[in-house]
Amino acid sequence: MYPKLKRVTASLAAFLATLAPLQAQKTPEVPATLTLQTTLEFALENNFAIKQAIEAIKEQEGLIVEVKSRALPTVGLNASYRQLDEGLSESDSFFPATTESWGITLTARQALYEGGSIRAALDVQDLLRESSLLALESTVLDALLDVRTRYYAALLARDQIGVEEQNIELLEETLNNATLRRDAGDVSDFEVLRAEVALANAQPALIRRRGAYRVAIEQLRQSMGYQNYRRDSQNLERVPELTDALVYNPIEYDLQEGLDLALESRAELKQLEAIAKAREAGLEIAKSGLRPSLDLVGTYGKQRSNFSSSFDDGPDGWTIGVEANWNIWDGRKTRGQRIQARSQLEQARIQQQSYRLGIEVEVRQAISALQEADQLAQAAVKVVAQAEEAVRMADSRFETGSISQLDVLEARVALTEARTNALAANYQHLVAVAQYRRALGRESISRESWPSAE
Repeated sequence: MYPKLKRVTASLAAFLATLAPLQAQKTPEVPATLTLQTTLEFALENNFAIKQAIEAIKEQEGLIVEVKSRALPTVGLNASYRQLDEGLSESDSFFPATTESWGITLTARQALYEGGSIRAALDVQDLLRESSLLALESTVLDALLDVRTRYYAALLARDQIGVEEQNIELLEETLNNATLRRDAGDVSDFEVLRAEVALANAQPALIRRRGAYRVAIEQLRQSMGYQNYRRDSQNLERVPELTDALVYNPIEYDLQEGLDLALESRAELKQLEAIAKAREAGLEIAKSGLRPSLDLVGTYGKQRSNFSSSFDDGPDGWTIGVEANWNIWDGRKTRGQRIQARSQLEQARIQQQSYRLGIEVEVRQAISALQEADQLAQAAVKVVAQAEEAVRMADSRFETGSISQLDVLEARVALTEARTNALAANYQHLVAVAQYRRALGRESISRESWPSAE
């Protein structure tokens, strides 16, 4: 057994070796650069929530096939064989005693009328499939909003690193100036020590910013659905370069127009409308319990002859007929089902009204966030310009000895704070724009590139 097992193991290893290049081709490397557009396109194909929504549509299609089978004829084959004890076998003057019996029956059944339940059930499934498609649209919009937000967060973390690096460069310049002036006898060692402390205190902030950037990249990768199975060190440690910038670009918005667009476009509202229609069809299904059902039934069978056990001697033939069924009294079962169906329909209508109000509130909140972000971004531009001018004036006055080094450090700290606030304001505005478009049910990515359930 051992040589045989060894040969099997070797063959398996050779087979896996042939698959290794193929696996390497299927597993993409971490890209060198990422744009918002490519990030969104990748998420459309790989985001797990989108994939799950697509599978839910396929599941619904399977249910439709199942329900449609009720309207199609069914064919079944039944066969039986029995061996009887001699004590149970009786004979008379006409038929000999038999100790076995068998029979084969082929039955075909076609539903002619089921109280309207079949048609209503098909309507329900069609509406639920439409609901699943609308749920996919909603999932796509949510996923793209999440990806946008994570991408903007990564841009913010990246640019905050730049601000801290600029701050350190300014503090190093301050330290150099203080050192030169001390050597010239203009200032004391205390001024140099204070500049060294300020520079040292700026290092932890830079370290934290770099750590935040790494975390932001990983969160972006998660929202994209990017699975990095390449375990080589170069690929694992690679961080893509983000090519976009946190830029403030104001947009036009109007409350009335936004409300109208949202109520017209939001997939969630259309989904609830489809569910309400499905509940109406469900009420018809419940009512069908009070109506009769009618089936067309045909059979063809062959059974053992009373005179011979030979298969060829067995009689055969066909039957055709109609079967009707009507539950005159079902213990109020149908009444209970009708009560449930009416309640489910009313709940669906209430949910529609509730969600309609929720959409209006969401649009109002998105516009309010946009107004706030606009004001912050516009103010930040002015503050940064003022802080840069303050640093320039502080450096000039420090050189003439009219202000202390502490004033210079305070001006540079204020500049760093202004730049950080400007980045945060631009990030807030970009996120507010994305949330406003989501509230309207709109997306800049062409729907032609969206995934389908086909």
